[in-house]
Amino acid sequence: MFDKLKAELDSIMDRDPAARSRWEVFFLYSGFKAVRYYRRAHWFYGHNHKFIARYISQRARHKTGIEIHPGAKIGKGLFIDHGMGVVIGETAEIGDNCTLYQGVTLGGTGKDHGKRHPTLGNNVLVGAGAKILGPFHVGDNARIAAGAVVLNEVPANATAVGVPARIVRLNGVRPKDLDQIHIGDPVSQTLCRMDYQISCLQKQAKALQESGKADDAKRRSRNCTKK
Repeated sequence: MFDKLKAELDSIMDRDPAARSRWEVFFLYSGFKAVRYYRRAHWFYGHNHKFIARYISQRARHKTGIEIHPGAKIGKGLFIDHGMGVVIGETAEIGDNCTLYQGVTLGGTGKDHGKRHPTLGNNVLVGAGAKILGPFHVGDNARIAAGAVVLNEVPANATAVGVPARIVRLNGVRPKDLDQIHIGDPVSQTLCRMDYQISCLQKQAKALQESGKADDAKRRSRNCTKK
């Protein structure tokens, strides 16, 4: 037990330059406390003591601002930095040595049943305020940028940014067709097409209107000539 505790503390020390000592992490880091509460709650959850498990998790939420459902599956070395506002759903799975910053949500979309929450591989980093929603997989060593909203699978060694999130790097290399200034937005593209079509229709209507006026003028001219 003490070896596992020391390993957890050391993994946080390695990733957080602000950590001065294991004692500081143990007593003062809300993310570390939340994970410890989760370990206890998960044990009760696995032994079918669901009420006690939820009581522990809700107490942890009250004390740390971090809500981890006791049914989630979390590997070793999870580091929740700062932590306020982090939410981890019941069927979420997190691999080893992952890092989550404040405001992260591993949630569902409300449309799925059974497995509703994402699965994170090993060494995944999720930036502040990012939302990963749905029962898909985020590969090993993936990076999710701050504020991203991830709705689809992210490959291993990829970096995802934006709303909705897009892959901007894969295995350390940017995709060849990526233009980070003019990223294709399907909604924006559809609106642009509609605006262009409306403009064309307006020009056609104006041309028909002018053509009709010209025909009326010719008819009036012929009538005057006959008279």
